[in-house]
Amino acid sequence: MKNIELARLFDQIGDILEFRGELIFKINAYRKASRAIHELTVDVADLWQQNRLAEIPGVGKGLQEKIAEYLSSGTIIEMEALLQGVPKDLFELLSIQNFGPKTAALAYKELGVETIADLQRVIGDGSLAQLPGMGAKKVENIRKGVELRASASDRISIGLAIPVVEEILEYLHKTVGDKIGRITPAGSVRRGRETVHDIDILVETSQGAAVIDAFVHMPGVTQISGAGDTKGSVMLQDRVQVDVRAVDKDSFGAAQQYFTGSKEHNVHLREIAKKMGLKINEYGVFSGEERRGGETEEQVYQLLGLQWIPAELREDRGEIEAAAKDQLPQLLDLKDIKSDLHIHSNSSDGQYSLADMAEEVRKMGYSHMAFCDHSRSARYANGLEETRLLRQIDDIRTLQKKYDDFTILAGCEVDILPDGSLDYPDSLLAELDFVVASIHSAFKTDPTARTLAAMQNKYVDVIGHPTGRLISRREGFEIDINAVVEMARKTGTALEINSFWDRLDLCDLHARLAVEQEVKISINTDAHHPTHLPMMRYGVSTARRGWVRKSDVINTFSLEALKKWQKRNQTVSKRVK
Repeated sequence: MKNIELARLFDQIGDILEFRGELIFKINAYRKASRAIHELTVDVADLWQQNRLAEIPGVGKGLQEKIAEYLSSGTIIEMEALLQGVPKDLFELLSIQNFGPKTAALAYKELGVETIADLQRVIGDGSLAQLPGMGAKKVENIRKGVELRASASDRISIGLAIPVVEEILEYLHKTVGDKIGRITPAGSVRRGRETVHDIDILVETSQGAAVIDAFVHMPGVTQISGAGDTKGSVMLQDRVQVDVRAVDKDSFGAAQQYFTGSKEHNVHLREIAKKMGLKINEYGVFSGEERRGGETEEQVYQLLGLQWIPAELREDRGEIEAAAKDQLPQLLDLKDIKSDLHIHSNSSDGQYSLADMAEEVRKMGYSHMAFCDHSRSARYANGLEETRLLRQIDDIRTLQKKYDDFTILAGCEVDILPDGSLDYPDSLLAELDFVVASIHSAFKTDPTARTLAAMQNKYVDVIGHPTGRLISRREGFEIDINAVVEMARKTGTALEINSFWDRLDLCDLHARLAVEQEVKISINTDAHHPTHLPMMRYGVSTARRGWVRKSDVINTFSLEALKKWQKRNQTVSKRVK
């Protein structure tokens, strides 16, 4: 799919236009188009070939022509022209925090700054601070941005960020717990994004200096970028940037809302506030000089005539309009999960025995689970030959006798083969209680057709990690997710949100597409070790970002309801709508 590279290209054009001082409406047009393309659930190339580019929200005729130009020729002539007369490393410069296009333009015009090395030079010799509108404080922030770029990864996974947040919260409670009230992560972490740039934490306190001092001296801090009465900034283990802000009680809700974001969500809220004669910022909601509220987030949204909006929804994807009508969905909650239906044991590539892993899953408080070890074609994962699978089914039946309050389903993660067939015959699949079908090989061999074929098998309950992506190192298959969702709806097959932090597959946008089509979701950890089981929260967070409700998720069903839902226990006429 060309979506990601085209979205990035439009974003870069917006940056170039801002650098060159073009009109703001033209800049914003490219940036809005970039976001719309990035959030498409279909391949933009398919829309182009079908003459459907006009369906992309906010993309007018002129930008449609640019999309067509890029998809047909691999370039946009306008961008080639715009790049003339700008720094050769402009986009590297703009990756530095606190150094935006306007500042870059000023530094380029007055000081000839074209590279990061140039920028470091003018910071060091003091010439940058002499430019209009700069000054020592702004230059110091840019200097810190240069250092952070050199020492920190661009993004870190939510699976790394959440444990860091929990460690910091625990440390602050232990060391300055008597000085703090409410404490919460903000930013991308609170919104549950799959990757985050840095970590923001808000602390309610009237003793900011003491709290910040404790924070910047906690174990693991390798660099202190700032330590004042209201904010501390550090690097942990030379990898993760963390900012802690000390906020007073009366402003905590406003700060929580403001620093949670997203930027687009907050801009929309400010537009609403302005029309109402109000001003909203991190300190509260104001009517002129009168402070109307801000102690809680609920106050902030209420003063704007809105329902409180869950943090995961705050991406300006229709949540504000829904909140204005009191029509936000009742989102899935982690406590709603009754089962994990994709668990591995050491029968294939897991690390614990059936008995030990079952006991660990039971400790999660679930009522049932499904072992889904790999099928025979997954030789790299010690996949089960037919005789071994039959033996495992017997072993699970025997193990079940140990429990009267917990049910263990005998399942399998069955490979979808390159020709679209499944790794076991139907006669063997019929012996199983639960089947997850997944693609693990031949990724370029028509994954769409293979997935569609698998869903038409009455024994396939779930399509596992449907796009096959690994966030840190591999984009997903070239798969038609719309066709997959449509077939899932017709056949009554669930699509998985794989909760492993490096998958989160389906992503939030695809999950929303699925539930809008009344397709059920299965949220599983794909656990190979007990330490993977708590990752369920990442899948739930992704689901919440996709507007998923409790009723949309088969892991919230009782065992009886789950069996009633399964295709194998229904007639075709009941499944196909």
